[in-house]
Amino acid sequence: MSNAEQPTVIKKYANRRLYNTGTSTYVTLDDLAEMVKSEDDFVVIDAKSGEDITRSVLTQIIFEQESRGPNLLPINFLRQLIRFYGDSMQNLVPSYLDFSMSSLTREQEKFRDQMAKTIGATAIGAMEDQVRRNMQMFEKAVRMFSPFGQEGGEQPAAGMAKAEEPKKTGQGDPEIESLKRQLSDVQDRLDQISKKR
Repeated sequence: MSNAEQPTVIKKYANRRLYNTGTSTYVTLDDLAEMVKSEDDFVVIDAKSGEDITRSVLTQIIFEQESRGPNLLPINFLRQLIRFYGDSMQNLVPSYLDFSMSSLTREQEKFRDQMAKTIGATAIGAMEDQVRRNMQMFEKAVRMFSPFGQEGGEQPAAGMAKAEEPKKTGQGDPEIESLKRQLSDVQDRLDQISKKR
């Protein structure tokens, strides 16, 4: 087995300090939690006795995480777990929990992919609906202000030029004058359309 495949040795000293022999630095429980999440394998050894205390340190990490919240372990689960200590079923529990967590780990990638696809499809569908609604609104506006099916389809440009004129003249409030002229222009166009029909 090569050094790259060997678990990193973490030494725990009497003063409770943890020393990562791989990086030659002192680490915290939070650092070890990050190593677990990164799937960096390690063992924790008591510096004085040489005893493997990985289990108790991992349990301590869980305790720290649970005390901060949000909680991962339900109270009923913890109670049931405590009941199994000293029970005749105690020897089966570790294998069962290991199998259950392995299954959950295998399935979580599938679950994440399904969620991403569902959320992605929903987001794309929502965007397509929004684009469709925007196009419908645009088409209604185009029909209202510039009826392309009618003769004189270039009228909107002339109407737009008229609508912009008040800003140049500066009579009264330019915006109000502009709105009045635009409304008047729309009314003129509607009158012309009704006469043509």
